[in-house]
Amino acid sequence: MAVLTPIPAPAPVAESAPSAAGPACSLQRYGSLWQLGIEAQELTTAISQLAEQLEVDDADTRAQALAELEAALLAEEGNKAALAAKADATCWVIEHLRGQAAYRQQQAKRLTELSRSDAGRADALEDSLVLVLTRLQPSATRFSFPNHELTSRKSQAVEIDDEEALDSQWLAVTTTSKPDKAAIKEALKAGRQITGAQLVSRRSWRIH
Repeated sequence: MAVLTPIPAPAPVAESAPSAAGPACSLQRYGSLWQLGIEAQELTTAISQLAEQLEVDDADTRAQALAELEAALLAEEGNKAALAAKADATCWVIEHLRGQAAYRQQQAKRLTELSRSDAGRADALEDSLVLVLTRLQPSATRFSFPNHELTSRKSQAVEIDDEEALDSQWLAVTTTSKPDKAAIKEALKAGRQITGAQLVSRRSWRIH
């Protein structure tokens, strides 16, 4: 006969006060979400086993099973409350992290635009500087200043004026391919067997 010892409710652990955007639930520290889930499964199994013992003929066994069942039901009630509080706090953390990710993505976009703007201004300023200096010294390849030095080097690059005017021998042909998932999905849904592909059902979750 399975004997379930009631699990006393854990004492709250003091934590720093949450911010205004924090979860509404109390931040008492319970077991981990995983531990609470395992405990819930164990309690469900124990309650089922104890309920079966209520059907035995022996009165003492039924009485003991009833007492243990009452204790298990109380423990299950506490476990459910702790699990709900932990899950609610976890949902808040998930939303907070996603909000932070969205904010940082916006910041990254803004910083990228600022970086592009700064780089463009720097290039324009450098072009103006080189233009002035090379007009004064057309043959110079190096300019030295108190704290900086401006140097140049020669390089060659091909500029294509009209790609369509080029003969085919000067064209590099590249081909790329990727699975047509939309067509494959329709074929699989229609019952076709496609080697290398299968239709997988997934369930998505969303926190509200």
